[in-house]
Amino acid sequence: MYNKVIAIGRLTAAPEVTQTPNQKSVCRVTLAVNRRFKAENGEREADFLQVVFWGKLAETLASYASKGSLISLDGELRARWKVVLNVPCVKTMVPSI
Repeated sequence: MYNKVIAIGRLTAAPEVTQTPNQKSVCRVTLAVNRRFKAENGEREADFLQVVFWGKLAETLASYASKGSLISLDGELRARWKVVLNVPCVKTMVPSI
């Protein structure tokens, strides 16, 4: 089996870099990716991917990209389980490679 995600989309907000306690740069963004087909009303729908960039890549993204920037990414799909108000929830994200 192989876990790989390649996506092209637009940033929904300006990227901001934060530092982990170990002083590693991290940038979390949301990427809006259009679907290949149109809805019944003729409009395109989009999926919103949570993406995490690390290190120098995070700093570069924050320096050169802004809200609405078109970017491509190569990563893998990860899911994390969490219980919120006694209801199990899953959060899916793409850590960029």
